[in-house]
Amino acid sequence: MEDKKVIFSGVQPSGKLTIGNYLGAIKNWLKYQDEYDCYFCIVDLHAITVPQVAKDLRRNSLEVLALYIASGLNPEKVTLFIQSHVSAHTELAWVLNCMTYMGELNRMTQFKEKSKKNEANLNAGLYTYPVLMASDILLYQTDLVPVGDDQKQHLELARDLARRFNNRYSPTFKVPEPIIAKVGARIMSLQEPNKKMSKSDENENSYILLTDDPDTIRRKVKRAVTDSYNTVKFTDEQPGIKNLITIYSKLSDESIEDIENKYEDKGYADFKKDLAEVIIEGLRPIREKFEDLMKNKDYLEEIYLEGANNAERVARKTLRKVYRKVGFRPRKFK
Repeated sequence: MEDKKVIFSGVQPSGKLTIGNYLGAIKNWLKYQDEYDCYFCIVDLHAITVPQVAKDLRRNSLEVLALYIASGLNPEKVTLFIQSHVSAHTELAWVLNCMTYMGELNRMTQFKEKSKKNEANLNAGLYTYPVLMASDILLYQTDLVPVGDDQKQHLELARDLARRFNNRYSPTFKVPEPIIAKVGARIMSLQEPNKKMSKSDENENSYILLTDDPDTIRRKVKRAVTDSYNTVKFTDEQPGIKNLITIYSKLSDESIEDIENKYEDKGYADFKKDLAEVIIEGLRPIREKFEDLMKNKDYLEEIYLEGANNAERVARKTLRKVYRKVGFRPRKFK
């Protein structure tokens, strides 16, 4: 029997998850869990590149796990774990840091963007976190990585580092390939439709949380930025309405063409009213399941403990190879 190909991905617990996290990532993961060997991580180490309140980070990590499961990820089919529970991630990251060129990190567009927002907190972790991301991926001999357009550059660094290590020592890492969804890979801000939706946005009207109640969803959709055309068309000239159509299509499974035809003679008010209900009904089972799971923290702890144990076995196997090849003496246990 041929081994399943490996998929790795993760979400930062730096805040509550948005519809962008769900439609751009998690919803796509669901179709992989039967066909692939999947590792889905809560990347809490990445989250601290910006200051976090400790108790909030701990709570958010548990909530992200609950939302993974509430969204349909089955812990019996996939490995769900918290990144900081597998120390091999940071151990491999140090080795890869020593093989990463400054010029490569200087070219990272996300660092340039984030450094503008965090001028008072320009820390080394923010600069080198693409190397930790490469470590996350390479540890599990990952074949495929679901990424949005904004992460393609980071995956390319992981591919370069895998090839560099393999060439310098001997074949050790698989060189991962990207999976990029054709529609909805990037859900945009409801207030600034040329910017990706972010759970850390200061304007709460710019995103919809998976845990938002129906009235909050209706209010946020009603306030979503559109344009003066008042025609429901999926075009780059209308980025706001294009983003809303994408959300509608991804949640309803209706084609973009069918949505355009449905609202051909209707304005934005009718479209937004219907879209809000599509979102409410699409998120209702997730929110209800999430609320049930958060009442059973013992179960969630069992899931992330078992997930970390499974991930640790695979990660340690890779790390032992790496340590041997770079020349570290093996530790002997008595």
